[in-house]
Amino acid sequence: MTKQEAIDLMESMIENPSLRRHCLTVGLVMEAYAKKLGQDSDYWFATGVLHDADYEKYPDQHPNVIVKMMEEKGYPEMAHAISAHHTRWGVPYETILDKALLACDEFTGFIVACSLIRPTKLEGLKPKSVKKRFKNPKFAAGVERSEVLAGIELFEVDMDEHIQFIVDTLFENRAAIDLT
Repeated sequence: MTKQEAIDLMESMIENPSLRRHCLTVGLVMEAYAKKLGQDSDYWFATGVLHDADYEKYPDQHPNVIVKMMEEKGYPEMAHAISAHHTRWGVPYETILDKALLACDEFTGFIVACSLIRPTKLEGLKPKSVKKRFKNPKFAAGVERSEVLAGIELFEVDMDEHIQFIVDTLFENRAAIDLT
C-alpha cells in the first residue's frame, strides 16, 4: 500500500478534520520510527494513518472494520498492529510494529494538544513541558495516560527521547499537518 493510498482510504472514511490530523500525525511519527529502525516506512506510515480510520463511522465496532479491511487487502501484520493499539482489547504485542503503534498513538495526540495551546506551537516544545502537562489529568483529559505509559514500556523507549522524537518529527512536517 502506498502512502497516498493509505491517506485516500483514511480520508474516504473520516470527515472530522481533527481525527484526520490525528491519523496523519501518527502516520508521520510511525514513518519516522520505521526509518530510524530500518523498517518499511511506507507500511508503518499506512499503519499509523489507518489505525483509527473506522472510528468516526463505526465507533462501536472500532477497530474491527479497518482490521477486516486490512486483512482482506493482504496486510495481516498491519491488521494485527491496528487490532492491538489499545491494551484493553487484550491483543498480544508480537512485533515491533505493534509496540510502536501503541507507543505513538495516544502520545502523539497528547503532544499535538500541548502544541496547540502554545503561541509557537511545536517550535521550542521540550519534553519537560510535555511531562508537566502529562501529570495534569485535566489537560487533554481524553488521553489515557496508562496507554501512553504502556506503549513506552513495551516499545522500550526513554520517555524524554520519545517525546523529543515525536516533537521533532511533527515539527519537520508542521506545514502538512497545519501546526504552524
